[in-house]
Amino acid sequence: MALVTSRGSSNSVAKHAGVLRKALLAIFLLGALGAGIELILLEHYAELAQLIPLGAMLVGLAVLAMWFLTRAPVVLRVFQVLMLLFCLVGIVGIYLHYESNVEFELEMNPSAMGWPLIWASLTGAMPALAPGTMIHLGLVGLLYTYRHPVFVGAGAQESKSSEDAAEHEE
Repeated sequence: MALVTSRGSSNSVAKHAGVLRKALLAIFLLGALGAGIELILLEHYAELAQLIPLGAMLVGLAVLAMWFLTRAPVVLRVFQVLMLLFCLVGIVGIYLHYESNVEFELEMNPSAMGWPLIWASLTGAMPALAPGTMIHLGLVGLLYTYRHPVFVGAGAQESKSSEDAAEHEE
């Protein structure tokens, strides 16, 4: 069933979706490259845990390169899973940054508690919300793959094949 709107044909909708998909991919690529370069400039590799976001970005870019070369649906599925991992890395990173700031604030002021401690930890030496960039990149990557033609076409092909098989059985 083709998607038709009051403003245009399904081809027009597909064309606009393709433009939006390319824009999302550009946003992801620029964000991953920019954030990766920033992490390197900040020397965010002193400890093993600090390498995780850099590694995730490198793997993400490698998977996208593989996608451009092969256009295999399985590669795009791997990218989707990786984008979920980006979100998880971001959540864990926010926790680790915040926790590190809490520890520092408590060393400086052992009696700190409540809102003053929370505020000092959020605005501390480690940017507590900076790992949210990973969540942002993960969501942009997931939006790039949402209802991607390679999946929608595959599902349509499978249902058409099963319909044809059912007709031949009758």
